Amino acid sequence: MADTPKPLLIKRYASRRLYNTETSDYVTLEDISGFIRDGREVQIVDLKSGDDLTRQYLLQIIAEHESRGESVLPVAVLNDLVRSYMSGDVSVVPQFLQSSFDMLRDGQARVMENMSSINPMAKMPGLGVMQAQQEAFMKAMTGGWGSGKGPKPATAEAAAEPNEDLDAIKKQLAELQDKLSKLK
Repeated sequence: MADTPKPLLIKRYASRRLYNTETSDYVTLEDISGFIRDGREVQIVDLKSGDDLTRQYLLQIIAEHESRGESVLPVAVLNDLVRSYMSGDVSVVPQFLQSSFDMLRDGQARVMENMSSINPMAKMPGLGVMQAQQEAFMKAMTGGWGSGKGPKPATAEAAAEPNEDLDAIKKQLAELQDKLSKLK
């Protein structure tokens, strides 16, 4: 069993400032979001009480992204989450969500592994291009979940790049399909 790296420890001071213990500097929620997109696990603790505040801050990051129009969670899912918290019964929603995300990450890893493994199609012309397109498509669809390489647009132009990339991928895929049909 592989060793999992220790989470990045972030301490919250009484002033509510967040301190990165690795780099000895203060960080923002956006910085923490970046660490997570880069594949790091984080743990946020209150310096004085020692309470684990990780969930609270992760939910705050999600809420800020949702409020900026970066909606990922459909309203129906949010309603179900609220219902699961408000009912007095033990909810299966957390286990279901964890299993769903685990399956998504595993499926993404298997697709990438199958695309890169040696098989009879390995000699097919254009396979490398198709693999790169598949990888880009999976990253676009999952936002880099589990790959440690999520999108990081710094400007409005950089934020538009995924749409341009997707259009380029669609065009290349159509060209490959055309070439494959001619090979038949």
